[in-house]
Amino acid sequence: MSHTVHGTKGLHKQAAIDRKAAEHQQRQNQVAVAAYFHAERRGFSGGDDVADWLAAESEIDAALNKAEGASGH
Repeated sequence: MSHTVHGTKGLHKQAAIDRKAAEHQQRQNQVAVAAYFHAERRGFSGGDDVADWLAAESEIDAALNKAEGASGH
């Protein structure tokens, strides 16, 4: 019986890891799109790709934190 419980705990742990990985990938995709729009607004010339990425990360993280606060998590 303890084997079944241990197996269930392992499944829950793996599901949590998979969920975190999916959330990370979704965040990365959102940042990439936002960084693209930063570059687009400056006409894809001049500017700094790293600055675009960092600004996008800041925007996305702020939006995600706001959404987490609204959901109570």
